[in-house]
Amino acid sequence: MKPGFRDLTPEGPRVTVRCGDHNLALRDGANLAAELLVAGVMPFRHTPVSGAPRGPFCMMGACFDCLIEVGGTTRQACLMEVTAGLEITLPKGRRDA
Repeated sequence: MKPGFRDLTPEGPRVTVRCGDHNLALRDGANLAAELLVAGVMPFRHTPVSGAPRGPFCMMGACFDCLIEVGGTTRQACLMEVTAGLEITLPKGRRDA
């Protein structure tokens, strides 16, 4: 499936980021959520109660719909920059505390 987002500034060095079982070549220093959308990663997570798919919405850290796991820590992708060697896991719904 072709991603619904396109890269408006494709220039710049790319680094390898691991997302699940896939290696992605993303622009170094770019916004992580935006780069994942351009790469066709969607949804980012599923809600704990209904399992509804979620992805970036506000792109400024207010909504928490872009939650991902980086190195075992839950983070907001819209507040992160792409760096080489990121290991991203997409959360899969409800977790028991």
